[in-house]
Amino acid sequence: MNGSSDGAGNAPVAVAPVPVWRAPAATRSNALPAGAWWLWALGLATAASRTTNPLLLGLLVGVAGDVVAARRTDAPWARSYGAFIKIGLFVIGVRLLFSVFLGSPIPGTHVVFTLPEVPLPDWAKGVRIGGRVTAEQLLFALYDGAKLATLLICVGAANSLANPARLLKSLPGALYEAGVAVVVAMTFAPNLVADVVRLRTARRLRGRPTGGAGAVLQIGLPVLEGALERSVAVAASMDARGYGRTARVPAAVRHTTNVLTLGGLLGVCAGTYGLLAAQGAVYGLPLLIAGLVAAMAGLRLGGARSVRTRYRPDRWGVRAWLVAGSGAAVAVAMIRAGGADPAALHPGVVPLTAPVLPLWPAAAVLIGLLPALVAPVPPSPTGFEEQV
Repeated sequence: MNGSSDGAGNAPVAVAPVPVWRAPAATRSNALPAGAWWLWALGLATAASRTTNPLLLGLLVGVAGDVVAARRTDAPWARSYGAFIKIGLFVIGVRLLFSVFLGSPIPGTHVVFTLPEVPLPDWAKGVRIGGRVTAEQLLFALYDGAKLATLLICVGAANSLANPARLLKSLPGALYEAGVAVVVAMTFAPNLVADVVRLRTARRLRGRPTGGAGAVLQIGLPVLEGALERSVAVAASMDARGYGRTARVPAAVRHTTNVLTLGGLLGVCAGTYGLLAAQGAVYGLPLLIAGLVAAMAGLRLGGARSVRTRYRPDRWGVRAWLVAGSGAAVAVAMIRAGGADPAALHPGVVPLTAPVLPLWPAAAVLIGLLPALVAPVPPSPTGFEEQV
């Protein structure tokens, strides 16, 4: 019992505990829509695409990793985040190898080592294989590879947090068939990672080696067999649920749908070009808005061909908007920072200088931690949560 006593030795007085705010436990009714997680991750990825500062990129990776550690479940797709980190490190290594063996347009004076150079004909002028390797070109390749690796890790965070089946439910009816193909493709990698981990654990428990070419071959065959079995099961379930059936609609509606969808997509492309590439163009924003409206109208008409209903559709509550908005806020802040101080977001390599962490862009990146506070807490593997 918490309490305190006065100096006169009277009985202790009870003190009310201070309420501590906690996110609710995740249930079927309050689980976040998968689209909210993808919008949050795409916001972080957009921010990563606007900078090559390794300090900001590392901060983005840390934010994504913290949210994944706090809010991922024990589902098979939730275990794929580590694989995306390894892929990101592999991308950085490949980028460095390309810079070493194929050279770089970045001039440098600090020679690290020199490789034998392969003579090339005159028509391949500007391309070299081997030669001297400078610290400037290695640093440039490291920054460039780190940006791409951060993009992949942000996508891996969304893949670990979002339920692919719930993402499929959020698509318009006109995109249902294409969405099924995308979701099946997205679930292949997480299930593949889960199978590899399960088989390696089983081999380790039996005292068999888990590394080397022999172990890879012995693990690969059961993984391939499991993938084929899942493919057959998915095909059977889709056939049982009437996948591919469409309703009959008048020809005029079909033609109108095609015109609106195609014209809207062309308008979106032209409007985006006007906003990003054409200097001083005033048609960009109006054309982009008109294209979006036309495309949405076409998708709405195209949904009439889909003879399906949604069971328990996802609801976008306050928490979902906060999660999606935090990613958008990080992206907007990084875009604004790129226009205000581009040198801080793209540190130079000639001459060699240490990157500096810009304060307010770094503070904006921390907004991406909001899902770790507001998103519902996933249930523990034991089926109950610890009482704190």
